[in-house]
Amino acid sequence: MNFKRHGLIAGFALTATLALAACGSDNNDPSTSATNGGASQGAGSTVACASGTLTSQGSSAQGNAMSEWAKAYQQKCSGAQVNYQATASGAGITAFQGGTADFAGSDSALKAGDEQTKAAARCGGAPALNLPMVTGPIAIAYNLDGVKDLQLKPDTLAKIFAGTIKTWDDAAIKADNPNATLPSTAILAVHRGDSSGTTDNFTGYLTAVAPSVWTFGKDKVWKAPGGSGEQKSDGVAGAIKKTAGAIGYVEWSFAKTNTLATAKIQNGAGEFTALTGEAAGKTIAGAKITGTGDDLALSIDYKTTEAGAYPIVLVTYEIVCSKGNDAAKLPLLKGFLGFTVSTDGQKQLDKLGYAPLPETVRAKVEASIKNLA
Repeated sequence: MNFKRHGLIAGFALTATLALAACGSDNNDPSTSATNGGASQGAGSTVACASGTLTSQGSSAQGNAMSEWAKAYQQKCSGAQVNYQATASGAGITAFQGGTADFAGSDSALKAGDEQTKAAARCGGAPALNLPMVTGPIAIAYNLDGVKDLQLKPDTLAKIFAGTIKTWDDAAIKADNPNATLPSTAILAVHRGDSSGTTDNFTGYLTAVAPSVWTFGKDKVWKAPGGSGEQKSDGVAGAIKKTAGAIGYVEWSFAKTNTLATAKIQNGAGEFTALTGEAAGKTIAGAKITGTGDDLALSIDYKTTEAGAYPIVLVTYEIVCSKGNDAAKLPLLKGFLGFTVSTDGQKQLDKLGYAPLPETVRAKVEASIKNLA
């Protein structure tokens, strides 16, 4: 099943400066209100309130979204408390498997084998679900004085992060940027130093588009030699901002927050495409659901030949037990996740620099959440 483009583009339009402001401010104007234990009918969605506490952690990419959702839900539901720590996808999955997180946030779906097996054991033998909740692009951010509109082919990008291209005036970069004046500055390739779903997506992209150059595979843990490893998305963005000659991969909202330049990337149609909401939406529109039943894991076509598509995108998932959830927490788990995927919940992503789910997928996620037991 292919994604539809409806509703994707608007979410990318606003700056991530607003994301930080939203996460740090008190929003006293929720779109609906509800009393504890009840439900409130809003313009387009119903909030199912429940009391208690949820503890979760994982993807830093969705940290701003989770902060805003938790704040909004708690305003609507006075007896609820939702705690989300942006510790990185790998840490979130580990916490979920160990039973210390009621659900996990991850920038990639659970891998077949050990990850799925341990998650199922935590769920009492029932499978864990991958529920897409936030969509967003991965920016290739750089710090290079005097160079605007940097553009990179997939092979060039792979060579930079593999460590075989070491200076900005390398012949391959010159060939990609014939009209630019490139300095001899040394390149510092910045990557995530922690287990990260963003790394999993980025290395998945490199594996798909430059297999002869990128020989380190697809993984949450960075495998290539050299470069500089930094913790979480804000660590990568901060390192790029303060280091002349640096380049790294980071979620677009963090690149915008730090006012970082972002490169144009050549897509499967041979076009160098700037990162915009519309361009990223064209790639998301081609994603396919590969999970079965209530599991909604997705496959993204990094080689998309769609005209004007920006090819490096990710989807963050909420990982949760299909069955075997703590009965005392189940009403709150379903209520909160139901709010995040509701039309009102997804609309809140607009101001945070993310994108709402396409309606066809949003409705499927909503149905999966209703089936949790």
